[in-house]
Amino acid sequence: MGEDAESPKINHTFLRDYVTEADVISTVEFNQTGDLLATGDKGGRVVIFQRETEVSLQWDSGEYNVYSTFQSHEPDFDYLKSVEIEEKINKIRWLPQQNAAHFLLSTNDKTIKLWKVSERDKRPEGYNLKDEEGRLKDTSTITSLQVPVLKPTDLMVEVRPRRVFSNGHTYHVNSISVNSDGETYLSADDLRINMWHLGITDRSFNIVDIKPANMEDLTEVITAAEFHPQHCHLFVYSSSKGTLRLCDMRASALCDKHTKLFEEPEDPGNRSFFSEIISSVSDVKFSHSGRYLLTRDYLTAKVWDINMDKGPVETYQVHEYLRSKLCSLYENDCIFDKFECVWNSSDSVIMTGAYNSFFRMFDRETGRGVTLEAWRESSKPRAVLRTRRVYTGGKRRRGDVGVDSLDFTKKILHMAWHPSENIIAIAATNNLYIFQDRVNPETQAQ
Repeated sequence: MGEDAESPKINHTFLRDYVTEADVISTVEFNQTGDLLATGDKGGRVVIFQRETEVSLQWDSGEYNVYSTFQSHEPDFDYLKSVEIEEKINKIRWLPQQNAAHFLLSTNDKTIKLWKVSERDKRPEGYNLKDEEGRLKDTSTITSLQVPVLKPTDLMVEVRPRRVFSNGHTYHVNSISVNSDGETYLSADDLRINMWHLGITDRSFNIVDIKPANMEDLTEVITAAEFHPQHCHLFVYSSSKGTLRLCDMRASALCDKHTKLFEEPEDPGNRSFFSEIISSVSDVKFSHSGRYLLTRDYLTAKVWDINMDKGPVETYQVHEYLRSKLCSLYENDCIFDKFECVWNSSDSVIMTGAYNSFFRMFDRETGRGVTLEAWRESSKPRAVLRTRRVYTGGKRRRGDVGVDSLDFTKKILHMAWHPSENIIAIAATNNLYIFQDRVNPETQAQ
């Protein structure tokens, strides 16, 4: 994607930096094998990338190319409430693959859709009642019958909507999660969580409802929800108060009463006007083993053991240096940004985003964190990711970035980690960066 060297009059820097709102990536998700990667944007489009397999060098095994692009959602209007419904894709979730086709769920604020992605490389020929252009023949001209045959043709990727799940949510959908039973999934909005059967679109079962009788008594909202990776009866949801609730559907059909409540006691010494805002959990993820929960609030990432509800077992400071900037971050609304967090395939490393195109990784064994930058220079083939450091005091090193120099418009909110390899996908506004650990490719192949 290099620029045309013969057109010096065009301001390419301006063209690169000009981003339309519709092109901003709003979700990223690998499928179960990691061979497909789907992104959704604020314009309602879904772009699917496929991993390149026909390569001669193992070094290039992390290359992904565009596989299919389609319009998932269109802008809509709620005439009852007189509000516009954005086409922005909030979440994408892949279903476990059962046959040659792939299925994925995509949702905007109100409507969830099930899509079938399939390939076609043959087409039938030799119809009796149709000619080669598909027009019906005059039956009086047919003198013999022939058996239609399948002829090879150019590969075509077809994406078709199979189900539309609508009218299930009054408020904005923030999460969808496919159950381990492969038949059901949950969807969560600000006040309710519904469970759907993948084959039934006209009804869902409400499993959590925290809406008070009087909306003036509302004290918290649901921010994220996810099913347990192995146990189909367990799910967790997070709230704007910084709490996690683990629910067991075997205990009750309506899970308003949680099985376990995970909450960290607040330090009275750190209490401030912004305490409740920055403690709101923006994302929650089960580990692949199902033993731990990873959460992200504004300043920290935390790991919880589902057998210990007294507090997190690990806390990682993502950008503690912003604590002194909370007032200005409140004024420019950045304090309400919702950062996602992900596990690596072995649950030994966690990753989450920050500002200035930075994202952070933490090794759980050593507790060490590293700050990396997603920018164009690092997206060149075989380029090495640079570690960065935010200068907060003491001796300043070359290349350090001052807190006052951080660009809060360049935020890394959405990311995904390959389910079995050290390949990560980072969404930075309208750019998708895919990085691969190439230190020891032999160990990745094992």
